[in-house]
Parts: sequence; structure tokens; C-alpha cells
Amino acid sequence: MEQITVRLPDGSERQAARGTSVREFIAEKIGPGLAKAAVVARLDGEMVDLSRPLESDTRLEVLTTKSPEALEIARHDAAHVMASIVQRLYPGTQVTIGPTVEDGFYYDFFREQPFTPEDLEKIEKAVNEEIARDLPFVRSEVSAEEALKLFESKGERFKVEIIHDIVAKGAKTLTLYTHGDWVDFCLGPHGPSTKKIGVVKLLNVAGAYWRGDPRNPMLQRIYGTAFFDKKELDAYLTRIEEAKKRDHRKLGPQLGLFAFHEYAPGSAFWLPNGSTLLHTLHEAMRNLVLDNGYQEVKTPQLFNKRLWETSGHWGKYRENMFLVVDSETDPSLPLEERCTQSLKPMNCPSHHLIYRMTKRSYRELPVRYFTTDPLHRNEASGTLSGLTRVRQFAQDDSHIYLMQQQITEEVGAIFNLMKLVYGSVGLPFTAKFSTRPEMRLGEDAMWDKAEGSLREALEATKLDWELQPGDGAFYGPKIDFDVTDSLGRKWQLCTIQLDYAAPERFDLSYIGSDNSEHRPVVIHRAIYGSFERFVAILIEHFGGAFPAWLAPVQARLVTVAERHNAYARQTGARLRKLGFRVEVDEANEKLGAKIRDAQIQKIPFTCVVGDKEVEQGGVSPRRYAGEDLKLMPLESFVALLGQEAALPYGA
Repeated sequence: MEQITVRLPDGSERQAARGTSVREFIAEKIGPGLAKAAVVARLDGEMVDLSRPLESDTRLEVLTTKSPEALEIARHDAAHVMASIVQRLYPGTQVTIGPTVEDGFYYDFFREQPFTPEDLEKIEKAVNEEIARDLPFVRSEVSAEEALKLFESKGERFKVEIIHDIVAKGAKTLTLYTHGDWVDFCLGPHGPSTKKIGVVKLLNVAGAYWRGDPRNPMLQRIYGTAFFDKKELDAYLTRIEEAKKRDHRKLGPQLGLFAFHEYAPGSAFWLPNGSTLLHTLHEAMRNLVLDNGYQEVKTPQLFNKRLWETSGHWGKYRENMFLVVDSETDPSLPLEERCTQSLKPMNCPSHHLIYRMTKRSYRELPVRYFTTDPLHRNEASGTLSGLTRVRQFAQDDSHIYLMQQQITEEVGAIFNLMKLVYGSVGLPFTAKFSTRPEMRLGEDAMWDKAEGSLREALEATKLDWELQPGDGAFYGPKIDFDVTDSLGRKWQLCTIQLDYAAPERFDLSYIGSDNSEHRPVVIHRAIYGSFERFVAILIEHFGGAFPAWLAPVQARLVTVAERHNAYARQTGARLRKLGFRVEVDEANEKLGAKIRDAQIQKIPFTCVVGDKEVEQGGVSPRRYAGEDLKLMPLESFVALLGQEAALPYGA
């Protein structure tokens, strides 16, 4: 029988008969222990089932239950098992899609009657019983026609619609996975059997429109998670409970930060405290960048479609833009032809116009524009979520025009600004390098140059980074930074994108030292990302208890009795004159109630004002959820507050 060569991660090689399954190879050539722990494998970098046959010389990597990627596979397995149980317990329910998400999975179902908490308990119990049956996941390939017949016979109209879409893209065959008597189509891979899943916990039910479109049927989305070990599940559930307490959608309105209204879906109303917090972040960043060679600009909100045709957005991003009818067009024309304008979904094209308004010399470069203009993106209503997914938002947005030889130094400077900002709020970060996507502008030669330049700049920072193939912007590669909050959750924030396409499309140039015209390169960068999303992250990271420099109210003076009100007002005015954000609580309430209210509002310092404080010209501060600092002279408190309220950057 013909032999093939299998190379292992340590560089060693093993021989195997062609057609040997991955599972058989692991058990026979490496060891039964690893075969037992294996979940899936990689062949030449492609994730595959353990049942996949070895057909040619290959590189093999085995993923066990210790691998995060294997856990993602187990969660995909769990989604399949959950869907099978739902259809068994509730006949007539139709299935749609069931992907993994960060920390878990979901499956969308079409069912007239809503699922109840009791239903979830019943489903979860049956799912874990099904897992214990150790049913193998069996992969098969069928023609598109066979797949259509199969799911049409089951009355699965949503699956049939998906298959038609896949066929329209040229697919001739589909991959099916079966466990027990239940079948679904997906690309896989899956684990060897249900028993590998571990333990499943169902979390909640939410509504979701089919394909995120409100014109489509409303589905019921059941969220769940799975872990190989029950201790890990319990630890995760504890974090979830803490996350619920910190949910920015709950804390934001409670703390007077923001609210939403049905008349403006996806657009936040910034309440007084939130406006103060937003202003603090804005001014800190504004001062920081202006001190580092940036120039602040403002550009219009409404642009003719010719701008977006030049940038490429009209062809590749139009469905996400808010189109506006030109009132001077012929009203008899079709609506689409009359929509010749759009609210801007991003700032870059308008900044390119500013750059082009003046003849540039190489001596001026880099030119760094900074703005916080509002932006609008037409997100589907079903995807809107608090401040993390909105339709109106603002970014600390910058576009930098520079020469090729300045890229590495400029990326390093951005990296240093980012370290300063994230360090000030205790957000550690990791980097990802994203390369050309399938849908993109420009030729491969341009992308080769852009990716090489940005990669060189990233490597110069000495950071560890992860490669994200195909995840770049449609106009260039990018570096994304993920921060980790106090609950261990990751959020994508800072992005640095390198763009060779825009200078060509907008005919941007500068006069070089040789007195000839040259193309600049453009860096797109944001450190906060959007202010809305950054605020949401900070609310949950701090649990609403912001450090004094960021807190909307830094101190509240609470009086013991009415006779202390005049001194408290005088002291509050003095502190405000010094630049501190201070309130005075003169309410006719007991002192304990006033202190509790300040604690509920998570104010960094609550300062008691009574007879001793008035007599000695001081205050008795208490930290939020912390120590009682006892009576101190007002000057001492001013020094303490001044130290803790000082801006850590952009001062």
C-alpha cells in the first residue's frame, strides 16, 4: 500500500498508508493518549475532522481539549445537539443557523410560541443527556440537488433558502453532519462525538430577525455555552453574573450617563453626567494629539455620491450608508436615482479633500488630521445593542499623510500614544495583523507593498502579534489591538490601517526633494475607536465606579443638618472654581441616606460636612466603597483630589 509522509509540529516525520484516518494515525503513530484527548486536527493549516483520511504528504497538528480552538469546535457541536433537541421536544420548529460566538454559541429557531425559562431548563437537561450518549458526528458530502430534496422534505424553508444562495455562488456539493438521526449542513469540522463537548449551559433567549432584516420573520435565538470542564463553566457563570451587574445598558441610565429613545434608534442621548464624561475623554485625547503634531479639522456631514464613488464606498459600502434625496432632482425619477447624497459613514474621504486643497511639500509631511465629527452608518435594527452597536457615533479619528520611509516611525508614535491611553485606564492589550480581504481595491502588487510596510512597522514595536488572514480593510492591511477588561473579556479598540489606494483614487501628491510629484501614503488610525463603544467598555471595566479624573462627579458634599448648608455651598463653590466637578447635597434627608445615595451613584469621594468640619474649615471624605479618611483640612483634600483628578494624559 502506498505510503505518505506526515510531518509533526516538532519537525519529526512518520509514515502512514494512504487513506489512513487522522484518528487512526494519531493512535498508531503517536499514541493512544493523544488520540483520546484529540478533538480535531490541522492538515497543512486546514482544520479537519479526525475521521478525515490522509491522502498525501502533509503537516499534522493535533488539537486537544486544552486548545481554545478545540473549545470553539465543541461549542459548534453543542449548537447542533441543542438544535436537534429543540426539534425533538418541540415538533414543527424550524432551524436556521447556529454559529459559535465569543464564549459560546447560539442557534436561531422559527417557532410561533415563545420559549420560556422553563423550556430552556428542559432543553438544557436533554442536551446534556444527549451529550452523554456519545453519538458520533458523521460527515458526508451530497450534491446540491440532494441537499435541497432532503431539507424540502423536512419543511426547512430557511435551510432551503440558504442552500439556494450557496448554489447561486457556484457550489455543486454540500457537507452534511449527522449525529443520531439528526442532520444539518455546515462546513465543519466537528469533534469525534457528542461526549467530547463536555457540559452545556443555556443562557437566554433573544429575538433576531432572519438575516438581520426587520422585513423578514422574527426568530428566537437561544444562547448557550459549553466547557470541557464543569469548574471552568462555573467560573464562567460567576463572571457572567458580575458582567450583568456591570452591563453598560443598565448602569448607563442609572448613573445618568446616556439613554435611548424609540424616535432615534441607535443614537444615544448623552445625559448631563455622560456629556461630562464624554467631554473629559474628548479633551484629553484632543490635547494629547495636538501636543503630538496633529491638526484638528471639521468637515461636512452631507456629501454628493461622487465623493463616495471616488473613494469606492458607493460600490462596496452603500447598503450601510444613509442615503439622502436631492430635493432638486426630478421627482418622477426612481427613488434610487434621486438619492444622490449620503451622510458620511467615515471621515477619510473628506480629509483627503482637505489634503488636496493645498500644494504639499515633503517638508510638511507627515500631515496629521484629527477630528471627532459625528458619523452615521445604517446598521440593521436587529443588530443594535446599547453603545456597542449604534447608528450615530464619533471616533477619535485621524488620517496621516506621509512618505513611505516615515511609516515605521509613525506607527511607533501611534503605538506610544495608545500605550499611554490604555495604561491610564488599566487595559492591557494584544495585537493582530490583518491582511488583504477577498473584496478589495487595488492590485496584488499594491497589497504586497502595503502589507510588507505595515508588517515591518509592527515588528519594529517588538510586540507579539497574531496573524488574521483576509481580515484587512477593503483598501489596505491593518493592525488591530484587543484590550482585556477587568472581567477578562477582550474588546477590539485601536486600529492602524495603511492605505495606498486612496492617494491614487484621490490623486494626492507632494513635491519631493527632487522637485517632482510623488504619492503620499495614508494611515487611518483611531485609539478609542468610537467614543460610544469606548465608554461602554469603560463602564463595564470599572463597573461604573470611574477613577476620579474620569468620574462625571468627583466629589459630593453631604450635610448633616440644615445649619451646615451655607458652609457646604461655599466649599463646593471654592472646589468648582479650582476646576473640580463637585456637587452639594442639601436634601432634607438623614446623613446615612445621603451617603448611600452617593455610593449608589459611585462618586469617588463623599465628603461629610457637620459641626466639626464647619468649625475646623475642613471636610471628612470617604472613598467610594472604601476607607473613611476622617476629618482633614480643606487644603489637604484639595491636594488629594488634585492628585487623583489630574488627567493621566492630555493634561
